[in-house]
Amino acid sequence: MAYSTLDDLLKQIDERKVIQLTDDEGLGLINVERVEEAIAGADAVIDGYVGTRHPVPLNPVQPMIRSVSVTIAIYKLYSRSDLVPETRSKDLANAIRFLELVAKGELSLGANDPGGNPPSGAASWTGRDQVMTPAKLERF
Repeated sequence: MAYSTLDDLLKQIDERKVIQLTDDEGLGLINVERVEEAIAGADAVIDGYVGTRHPVPLNPVQPMIRSVSVTIAIYKLYSRSDLVPETRSKDLANAIRFLELVAKGELSLGANDPGGNPPSGAASWTGRDQVMTPAKLERF
């Protein structure tokens, strides 16, 4: 099961742009096979990171994972040419950073996180600690 679909991509990028990025034959249609290849590539990247901490493929697919799959798939479609917009490169870097944090256990996948929310071993904070108090200052 893929983490995202063509419909998910079309919520983030205009259909005409997807045609431009996939229609090497000039038919004026989205090449669904190329989109599915980009999604499969994106999902492999996700599994490579998340799989170090959680069993993959993830099921159910958490909303953040779907979003990351879309981001990486769109980047992969753009990268078929030499012209990847800077915003897409930044989006990719942010997605990879998210995956790195999940892999380290420093970020949860959300309410449906298979490792717990927050994942075990992740830093958590439940309240406001007083860093400096009068008693602590007396020692200085």
